[in-house]
Order: sequence, then structure tokens, then C-alpha cells
Amino acid sequence: MNFIENHGPARSDASSNWVRLRTLTLLRWIAIGGQAAAILLADLWLDLVLPLGGCLLVIGLSVIANLVSIVMFPQTRRLPERHALVMLAFDLAQLSALLMLTGGLHNPFALLIVVPVTIAATALSARSTAVLGTLTLVSVTVFAFFHLPLSQGNGDVLQVPPVFEFGFWLSITIGVVFLAVYAQRVSAEIRNMAEALLATQMALAREQKLTDLGGVVAAAAHELGTPLATIKLVSAELIDELDGKPGLEDLRDDAALIRDQADRCRDILRSMGRAGKDDLHLRHALLEAVLHEAAEPHSGRGKTLVFDVSPGEGGEQRQPTIRRAPEVIHGLRNLVQNAVDFAEGSVWIDGHWTDTTVSVRIIDDGPGYPPQLLGRIGDPFLRARTDGAGPRERPGYEGMGLGLFIAKTLLERSGAELSFANGGDPFLKQSERSLRSGAIVEVIWPKHRICVEPDAILGGNTPFLA
Repeated sequence: MNFIENHGPARSDASSNWVRLRTLTLLRWIAIGGQAAAILLADLWLDLVLPLGGCLLVIGLSVIANLVSIVMFPQTRRLPERHALVMLAFDLAQLSALLMLTGGLHNPFALLIVVPVTIAATALSARSTAVLGTLTLVSVTVFAFFHLPLSQGNGDVLQVPPVFEFGFWLSITIGVVFLAVYAQRVSAEIRNMAEALLATQMALAREQKLTDLGGVVAAAAHELGTPLATIKLVSAELIDELDGKPGLEDLRDDAALIRDQADRCRDILRSMGRAGKDDLHLRHALLEAVLHEAAEPHSGRGKTLVFDVSPGEGGEQRQPTIRRAPEVIHGLRNLVQNAVDFAEGSVWIDGHWTDTTVSVRIIDDGPGYPPQLLGRIGDPFLRARTDGAGPRERPGYEGMGLGLFIAKTLLERSGAELSFANGGDPFLKQSERSLRSGAIVEVIWPKHRICVEPDAILGGNTPFLA
């Protein structure tokens, strides 16, 4: 259960093998069609004088590259990052050559030079994006100085004033940098969120399997109780009949062994089915029982767990019965684990209820959350809680914030709202802090989302009508 939380899904800094060859070839076909249409439209309708031979040759190179890709490789192939970078660099060079033949920055289609680097930013690593972005800036600078003029059939040269040409160069340069950084950041966050949600689904699925297994074991213990009792009864009767009869000692010992093994099976099933024999009882439990179950795996890790379950202001004395859902158990367990990992010696787990809400508060006496990350607690793939939290404090932990993200996602799925805070000033020395001075996590449910009426667990009594 803690493997997903501690290590998270397999991740790589490079988004290799993410881009299908078919995607890039399809985009290239669209670019080829647009380029050919623009060239023919400018020549036939706008009466512009263009080097048609050179333009068609450059466009033909893209056609040949696409045909070679289709013939040599299956379209479902996912390209390694290096191959995708080469393909995008080729598209950049092809577009730069076409702009050099058609006026450079005086061509209004010069803005399309940002397309390859934008695609790279969404699909490739930051290093590959930086390489392609640098090539783009170099290409823009080159065809800004070296290009064929864009002229009409009557000899007029179409060009913008130098200050506008410099403005176009500057705007394209800024656009390349901004779009690359923006697209890279957004796509990285999307990938991180997708991986974190996958880890959350895996954790919830595992907790659901454990819950289902508990119900199966309880049902098995209930169903096997009768045959085990029969075996024990028959073996006891055999022992009584064989007791004291000479020559039958071996049979009596065998009967005693059968009785002892039946008792052993009963004890094993009883220990495995501690939650009860009725599956309906596995779905609901008192608030205190759920808190103890969530914290049980971390009760023997050298930290003191202090439970305080009591009614809040306006709450009735009777403890509420809540849904024992896998997302609730696993979410609270992750929060307890995080508190135990950083606590100096104690973790307080408080459960309170009112007429409208049920709340759980988990507090430790550790260093607390870093102030600079307090507003981002619950986002996936953050670093460790403090700069000094390394392998010594949390062996095998990578400090990605994924455990808190999983807990937050699962508990919010059950209808809860979470808030994170520090109990004291994290810049004070440990000796200067109060007892409950570490991190505080508060989980609040609306009562109707988490509670069930005790009479509704097994259903109401149906009156018998004669």
C-alpha cells in the first residue's frame, strides 16, 4: 500500500516514445497542403512573382520525407525523442527555406515558424525544446537578413518599413520563447497530474481489493464454522469411545489430532475475520474504530498515537457511525503516515462531530510544512516537506508530495474538504515550540455525506402481517 505513495509511478524526465509517427506525418501533410495552396494562390490570383521551381522543390522535399516515413515505418510507431526532434528540425528547416524564397519577415506567414517549437514543447523534454527553440531563433535571424524580395508582376517590391521588420523579428523571438516555456510548463503539469491520478486509482483499487478480501474472509469464517464444529464434535466422540481400549491408542491419537486441527482452523479463521461475520457490518463502523483502523499500520513505528474522539459543540453524545469506504481508510492512513514520518515523538488524531459535520484533525510535533509550499500542499510531485528531510528522516522516500495528493483526492471524493496549516512558527527551535507545533491536517465532511444511521445499517424491521 505504501509503495505507490512512497515511490509513485515510473517517471522520466524525457517524454520519450510519446509521439506517434502518424501524428507528425499528418501534421506535415496539412502543412504541405497549406504551403502549396498559398504558393499557387499568390502566383495565380495575387500576381506575385515567386521562384516557383525553388518553392515546389522545397515542398517536394517534405512530400518525399513523408512518403519515406510511411513506407519504411509503421504509422503506429511511437518515435523516440531523438527521432521526433530530428523530424521537427527538418520541418523547421523546410519552412525557413520556404520563407527565405518568399520575402523572409516581409511574408505574413513568417509567424508559422513558431509551430515546430510549440509541438516540441508539448511532447518533448525541456532540453529538446531548448535545442529546437535555439534553432528557430537562429533561423528567424538568418532569413531576416538573407531572403529573396517579395515582388508583384509590375515590379513593385512588397516590404514593410525597417522598424516594422525589426518589430516582427522581435515579436517572433518573444513568441518562440513564451510559447515554448508556456507549453512546456502546461504539458508537464498535465503529465504529472495524469501520473498522480493513475497512482491514486491504483491505491484505491488496492484498498478496495483488501476490503473485499476482508468480506470474503468473514463470509468464509461464517460458512466454515458449522462443518468445523461437526468435525470437532465427531472427533470428540471418537476420542471418548476409543479412550481406554487397548490396541486402539493410535486411532485415539489420530482422532485427537483431527480435533486439534479443527480448533486451529477455527482460530485462524477467527483471526482473519476480525471485522465480523456479516458483510454488512464491514461497510460501516464507529468513527473511533475507523480512525484506529486507518492508523493501525503506523502504531508500531516508535511514535505515540494519541486519539481523542468526542462530540463538538452542539453534537450529541452518541458517536456517529460512518461509512467504512476504501477511499476514507486509505486517505486517512496516508495522512497518518505523513504525520508519523515527520513527528518527533507524538501524533494526535482527533475526531469530533456536530449536528452538521464530522471532522478529523491530525497533528504532529514535527517541523511542520515549509511556509513557501503551504499554499501548494496537495499538489502532486512536490519536494520533501523540509529541505533537510532526506533519506535519514524518511528512508526510501522521494518527497514528491504524492502521498498527500492521493489522500486529498480520495478524501475529497468521499465529500470531505481538507485544509493544511502549521501549529507553530517553523523557524523556532524545537525547544521553543508548544506541544502541538507541527503540521495540521483537518478533514471535514458534511454529516449526510459520511454518516449512516445505526438503524439503517441492517435495514428496518418489517412488520409481519397475518
